[in-house]
Amino acid sequence: MSNQDSVETTKKSTSKLKFNLNMQSYTLIIALILIAVIFGFLTGGEFLSSRNLSNLFTQMTIISVLAIGMTFIIVSGHIDLSVGSLAGLTGAVAAILHVWFGWDTVWVVLSAIAVGSILGLWQGWWVAYRAVPAFIVTLGGMLIFRGILIGISKGQTIAPLDPSFKLIANSYLPFSLGYILAFTGVALLFVFTWRNRHKRLQMGLELTAPVIDYGKLVIYSIAIIVLTYLLSRYYGIPIPLLIVIALAGLFIFISYKTSFGRYIYAIGGNPEAAALSGINIKRNTLAVFVTMGALAGVAGVILTSRLNAATVSAGDMYELDAIAACVIGGTSLMGGRGNIVGAVIGALIMASIDNGMSMMNIQTFWQYIVKGLILIVAVWIDIANKPQTAI
Repeated sequence: MSNQDSVETTKKSTSKLKFNLNMQSYTLIIALILIAVIFGFLTGGEFLSSRNLSNLFTQMTIISVLAIGMTFIIVSGHIDLSVGSLAGLTGAVAAILHVWFGWDTVWVVLSAIAVGSILGLWQGWWVAYRAVPAFIVTLGGMLIFRGILIGISKGQTIAPLDPSFKLIANSYLPFSLGYILAFTGVALLFVFTWRNRHKRLQMGLELTAPVIDYGKLVIYSIAIIVLTYLLSRYYGIPIPLLIVIALAGLFIFISYKTSFGRYIYAIGGNPEAAALSGINIKRNTLAVFVTMGALAGVAGVILTSRLNAATVSAGDMYELDAIAACVIGGTSLMGGRGNIVGAVIGALIMASIDNGMSMMNIQTFWQYIVKGLILIVAVWIDIANKPQTAI
């Protein structure tokens, strides 16, 4: 009798856990839809116009790239306050090499990413091998990188850029290629879902009803095709959006399919247990900061390309938007929990709020207040949903 009760209790707790996870997954999507509907109504439908949606997705790309890296940082149990300054610095390095020294666009982009990686390595060394708290190291890095930016640029705005560089953040995929990409993505979703169900069946694992799995895919597919249609009514799918999708796909794969990704979650969840299991915490922590630096370099290139200039204020406060996007997307500041998709959706939510309030001519200070309140509520929800241990 006791064994049967134990089995029933386990089933109930498992189903409750699945319910909570599903709620977390769908809450973001529901919130995003509500934001779109509210701003669409308040702006007379202009918020949902093809032109504004294209601008919105372009605006969210920089924070999305930073949020992808920040997810790994926070999941590993750390924080990085320097990513905004680092993005501004790497963007300035790209502009200086391009405008002042006449370097080719490809080498400029690679150099900016390399500089970001090296500076990320420097910060990671202090955190991993000198045990200086990441908060202090990256706070210092924020000031150092901003100072270097002002120094190397001599306080000037560096412009204009070559058209080949401007294309990085100001070009669009042709309509036909956009639809081909959309339908290819839909087909891959169905293939991956079928393969996942087939594997689980072979391993004897529990399967959800086919109508649920494939029903969700149908909804996702409709959303992808409708979005492609709306963007194609303007100029097409923005290239920066494709960069975000490619990076998100890469880091989702790293998160779930590589030992490095699993180690990061283990380190953030329980560092002592991770160390006892043989995980090299120092080396993996260092790798996380190098990765964040490289992504800050990518964000800096996109930012400079989009503005067609490098300025001393570039990237200012972006670190807070990146952290907010991660937290809104379900990444726990306690470490050990978070996902890339949630961070990207969080970045889209932040950009939607900025965009919608700007379209309504709401003063800037209200935008800061609203985003700050959203961040506080998101952290409160994370703490409230965290299991309480008995004393």
